[in-house]
Amino acid sequence: MTENSFIETINTLFGGALTTLIGAFTGRLMYHSGEVKLGRRRFFGKELLWEIPVAIGMAIIGEAAANYLGLGQPVSTGLVATLAYLGPRGAEALICSWLGRKK
Repeated sequence: MTENSFIETINTLFGGALTTLIGAFTGRLMYHSGEVKLGRRRFFGKELLWEIPVAIGMAIIGEAAANYLGLGQPVSTGLVATLAYLGPRGAEALICSWLGRKK
């Protein structure tokens, strides 16, 4: 009997697309929780609704980047969660830095 990692188990139970979305929503929830802790947001405020399209968009971007880089599971889910945590602006800054361009 082989032991699966947490992400491999979720992937087996729900499939790759849902695993990617779970990773993205986890990343955004980590960001949102940090904002709550700093007093910039309420936990159950209207800002929480804006995290939904950001998480979905970052899941798409993160999965595309993982595919481009040839990353498999569970690394691709980790990349998605990281990019979702950074959000669009953070991901842009990371990509520009990685490409050696400054804006």
